Amino acid sequence: MQPLLEVRELRTHFELGDGVVKAVDGVSLTVPRGRTLAVVGESGCGKSVTARSILRLVERPARIVGGQVLLYDDESGKEPLDLLAAKDKRLREVRWADIAMVFQEPMASLSLVHTIGDQIVEAVRLHENVGKQAARERAIEMLGRVGIPDPQRRVDAYPFELSGGMRQRAMIAMALSCRPRLLIADEPTTALDVTTQAQILDLLQDLQQEFGMAIMLITHDLGVAAQVADEVAVMYLGEVVEQGPASAVLSKPKHPYTQALVRSVPRLGASSQDRLVAVRGTVPPPYERPSGCRFHPRCDAFMTDKCDRIVPARVRSDEIDVACLLYGEGER
Repeated sequence: MQPLLEVRELRTHFELGDGVVKAVDGVSLTVPRGRTLAVVGESGCGKSVTARSILRLVERPARIVGGQVLLYDDESGKEPLDLLAAKDKRLREVRWADIAMVFQEPMASLSLVHTIGDQIVEAVRLHENVGKQAARERAIEMLGRVGIPDPQRRVDAYPFELSGGMRQRAMIAMALSCRPRLLIADEPTTALDVTTQAQILDLLQDLQQEFGMAIMLITHDLGVAAQVADEVAVMYLGEVVEQGPASAVLSKPKHPYTQALVRSVPRLGASSQDRLVAVRGTVPPPYERPSGCRFHPRCDAFMTDKCDRIVPARVRSDEIDVACLLYGEGER
């Protein structure tokens, strides 16, 4: 099946005074139509920068230096649009209308001096030829859809008048106001309590079924990925080291890094004798990237004399794409 979005060898670097930080260094992944892809990994692995790079939302000193981000049309046979090569006007048309994004912290993304309703109205009117009253009615409808009580009153509220969960729901309402084909959600539940987290995840799944949209979910929580994802992409130090169906990646992971992540997650019903095993070490500093396989300094069980010399290519093993010399020696 043709994907909705295909990222090929995406590279985003931060050009700093001390050198170049390769935050995203050859990321390749696909987002299936109407399904959920969870992008997982530790903090500092480049997940959020990847998400922002897709819509060209990175700012200096960050710079996208290579790759393609292909958005496929619903009509078969049409050439995909490369978002990295698109002109600014065309890219503005794609944002919100085709791809919308929910950021990690709503207070950093919403205007504090405009009401929630005004911000949704602006997004709708930028992309659709509708009047102000019709756009306001759309805003009220979307606030109700995302579970905000009394939307006719809350549409005139300012962000600081809402709780954290309500602000996140308002951000989701704004993102979905133009019925996008893809929603990118960057850690949408991180700052929320457990109950509100579950409500937001259920809401995203309900809206996905209603609108038929795809979701790219950025998260460090494998439990969240297991709950909502159809596919999982695992990132480490700026690249995707494993991607495949969530059931396969999380139950029988191929890459040693994914295996370590899975072992570190607590499980219901586990024996008291089953101890959690933390992933050894930490993500290396940005200026001290290992040679060869980037995970090899933290890999205990599988390291060979080639791991510090050869950069493994992603190969197909069963139904999973994995970048590890255990499954092939083709150098990327």
